Amino acid sequence: MCSDVQAEPLPGTAKTGELFVALEHPYGWGHDILDGHAFGDDLTAELKKYTASHKVQLQLIRRPGREGQRVEQPTVLIADVFGEVRRLAIPEPAALLDIDPHVAVGTKVDHPVLLVCTHGKRDRCCAIKGRPLAAALAAGFPGGLIWESSHTKGHRFAPSIIALPWGYSFGHLNEHAAKDLVLHLQRGELFLPGNRGRSCWDARGQVAELAVAARNPGTQAGELRIAEVEENTAVVEGGTGQRWLVELEPQLVDGVVSSCGDAPKQGKSWSAISVTELS
Repeated sequence: MCSDVQAEPLPGTAKTGELFVALEHPYGWGHDILDGHAFGDDLTAELKKYTASHKVQLQLIRRPGREGQRVEQPTVLIADVFGEVRRLAIPEPAALLDIDPHVAVGTKVDHPVLLVCTHGKRDRCCAIKGRPLAAALAAGFPGGLIWESSHTKGHRFAPSIIALPWGYSFGHLNEHAAKDLVLHLQRGELFLPGNRGRSCWDARGQVAELAVAARNPGTQAGELRIAEVEENTAVVEGGTGQRWLVELEPQLVDGVVSSCGDAPKQGKSWSAISVTELS
């Protein structure tokens, strides 16, 4: 499987976006959630307009196990990566079009939400590795913390996880590490193992944030901000005014298998070569 090949560094590979909308839809997701298979041509066209106009990342979700096949009113989770997750129920998927995701609606969720990719139609790694992990996490952390999800970007890092509201992506975590991840996030702590970066930054910003966090144990999730990004540097700000200059270097990575069945290819990544605290 492609996810058994660990050729490239994880930092800098997270899915990007500042606003996520997760719609409960337990039925077939197709190869791509907006290819017409899940919702038909007409509603799919409207959903494409919706995601583009509101600049949201749309995920389809379902509860792990058999329980996830029984849905009376679909749940919608709206996550602002700089804010919170809100939850509401709608009568049918088409009702999503009437919701402005930039307006606070529904009920605030008082716990982290993890989306575990189980999108087997997109890549079998996600089904083989994601579904057992989602089931194990849901058994240990009930109450809507854990959802199976459509494509989260990066099949090659399966099991692939997005943690909301912050937008951190994670990859290659086993069950023990993933449970530790949940415990850290419940305390508001940034978890570094398997961390691919935060969705609100580009690849360089993702790498820079994680490099600074590694130098500062106890960093809270979402505490650091990317203040500036130049060609090969980034300035990271802390919650109490600290600033760090991170020097970055691009590098080529051989043997990247982007999806099961694909031939290995050369990819590009960024690495942090120095972190300097600024006065």
